[in-house]
Amino acid sequence: MIQKSTLDNRIRVVTEHIPGAHSVSVGVWVQNGSRHEPSPKNGISHFLEHMLFKGTEHRSPQDIAREIDSVGGVLNAFTGREYSCYYAKVLAKHFPLALDLLSDIVLNSVFDLDEIEKERRVILQEIHMVEDTPDDQVHDLFSQNFWKGHPLGQSVLGTGESVRGLSREDLLQVMSERYQGENIVICVAGGLEDQPLVDQISEAFQNVPSSDKPLPVCTLPQFQRQVNISGKALEQVHICLGTRALPQDHPNRFSCYLLNTILGGSMSSRLFQTIREDLGLAYSTYSYLNCHSDAGALVLFAATSPDDAVKVVALMLKELLRFRQESISAAELFAAKEQLKGHLLLSMDSTDNRMTRLAKNEIYMGCNISLKEVLHGFDRVTSEDILRLAEFILQDDYLGLQLVGNAKDSDFPLVDLTLG
Repeated sequence: MIQKSTLDNRIRVVTEHIPGAHSVSVGVWVQNGSRHEPSPKNGISHFLEHMLFKGTEHRSPQDIAREIDSVGGVLNAFTGREYSCYYAKVLAKHFPLALDLLSDIVLNSVFDLDEIEKERRVILQEIHMVEDTPDDQVHDLFSQNFWKGHPLGQSVLGTGESVRGLSREDLLQVMSERYQGENIVICVAGGLEDQPLVDQISEAFQNVPSSDKPLPVCTLPQFQRQVNISGKALEQVHICLGTRALPQDHPNRFSCYLLNTILGGSMSSRLFQTIREDLGLAYSTYSYLNCHSDAGALVLFAATSPDDAVKVVALMLKELLRFRQESISAAELFAAKEQLKGHLLLSMDSTDNRMTRLAKNEIYMGCNISLKEVLHGFDRVTSEDILRLAEFILQDDYLGLQLVGNAKDSDFPLVDLTLG
């Protein structure tokens, strides 16, 4: 049911026909994100994403919003560290409109100077909003310091200084250099047949240029143990403790997913049960994987009172150490596998989730990874696999600690940031 085509201008098109689906989701994925930006231009990929909704040669910003609303659809976008995505979800019969809107904003945006200045103010407010929200800011600061000196550490939003310095010419240059056919993947999932889709997409995006210029090679990040504290007068201390993890396409990624699930992926996880349920030290605590094409991080989060921050960090370290010292029980491993498989299969009821899965498989794996392969990947992981993975990634030299709030340097000496 999944087909892949390559257009004459090197755009890759991946489609999935879902019989009986009422909706169709289409995404234009561009391999352009904050890690591809020179530091003085940090935030330009995100700025560019905003500007593509601010008017084309054929539509005003109001026209764009009005047309998608008139069919009850969704038109939106987001930017990450390695790609930007422009997507729409509509009833299948309205696919031609969704495709026309997406191709129009990608090919025909005008970058009006007044709109640029208005959107600059909007993005600066977005940056301030994150800075005023410590449970968001701590994750940004963790990434900036964990990947310090590497493009992966750059903020997706940019900084106030970098955003103020971006010009119309800068935006057009990135558009010209990065929005090339070989950097674009268009994915469609829903109740439409494949070949007519490819023909329509080919016609709509035929004017996207291609280039023989190779993409710049990104160097691998280096790790070093570190503690960073951003002092703020807050009622809580917001904590991110992290270590290196695996890149997206690593053969042991299924073991990594399961380790994260057991550690902090749900209400039954070790972090939640220990820090919240048993000790009542935090309302919110969890872990997540932040994985890229060539590197990754496993991050633990909690927000707690200043008096309990040292204890919570110690508990996080203790939970990480358990993975190196103890094998996962058969019951805990089985439950984690069923949880991940259940989440995956339930997500397949949504055409936008299926479209996203198509894109990430193409971007990171270069091919489609079937559901059967993924389910088998989880099933074949053993407790010994997770123990070996823990010994590989859970090492003192890879640990990073970021705190935001009323915390003292003397309470978190670097020498104490250890797994024992």
